[in-house]
Amino acid sequence: MSHTPTDDPNRPSNNPVEFRGVYTALTTPFTPDGSAIDFAALERQIAFQAQGGVAGIVASGTTGESPTLEHDEYQRLIEAAVRIGRLHGLQVVAGAGSNSTRHAVEMQRFAAAAGAHATLSVNPYYNKPTQEGLYRHFTAIADSADLPVIVYNIPSRSAGGLTLETIKRLSSHPNIRAIKDAVGNVDFTAETCAQCPGLAVLSGDDPLTLPMIGVGAVGVVSVVSNLVPAQVVAMVAAALGDDVPSGATPGTALELHRELLPLIKALFTETNPIPLKAAMRLLGRDSGSLRLPMTPASPACIERLRHVLTSMELLRQTAGV
Repeated sequence: MSHTPTDDPNRPSNNPVEFRGVYTALTTPFTPDGSAIDFAALERQIAFQAQGGVAGIVASGTTGESPTLEHDEYQRLIEAAVRIGRLHGLQVVAGAGSNSTRHAVEMQRFAAAAGAHATLSVNPYYNKPTQEGLYRHFTAIADSADLPVIVYNIPSRSAGGLTLETIKRLSSHPNIRAIKDAVGNVDFTAETCAQCPGLAVLSGDDPLTLPMIGVGAVGVVSVVSNLVPAQVVAMVAAALGDDVPSGATPGTALELHRELLPLIKALFTETNPIPLKAAMRLLGRDSGSLRLPMTPASPACIERLRHVLTSMELLRQTAGV
């Protein structure tokens, strides 16, 4: 079933967009049986992020279990995220990656028509294209709609990554405006920042956000901000030298990073978003079930999350699952 966006696909794009600060990679809240998206819960999630002061949200990324979404579900999710996010003054980034260039182009055009501010487009996975193939893939996407693209470089999930030379080539395209760097190598980040000055580099690894900002990154696409957006916003603002939101926990960027680190580590003891959805359930912000092939968190993972959340005073000792 095809779903048509309500916005005019020929309207002017939101370009230019400045990428800076915290972008929360949202979970997709499902109903308890996993059969449908819980749009009321999605609305609550986005409102919580806005209250925490994030710059934007990413819908239908890896954290949002994008591979499990049906075509119609994906379109309705993006439309809802755009509508709700814009009401809260947030930038809305639509996950729009695929290992089929034709499909990725279709998603890019849909996101533009739906009113997203940008898309997040992941390295093609499984089919392992050459660097020339990667260059042509992302160029075709960027050519297909006048909408900023955040390239998502994550070798660990895509069986191959972008080289610095390919990133430099891509950065010359006017619609390729940012890169989510999940390479896990701060030296590589430093080289990207130095050699691609017009490209906004966003951390794709919560534990490395602070050192990445130290070498030139300007923000993060964060998992942990699903739970503690205000704390992540305060840490990133302090690291960037921006105004720290009023009422934020005082501290240097390093102090705030150290406070967040135990929670970040706990959230990656099992594959994301398994621990994240368990933590949200513990905190009374249930994001519904996971869809296969993702399975619920193990008892050991839940216990570690409970301990960390309690030590951070986010969870009372008596709270249950």
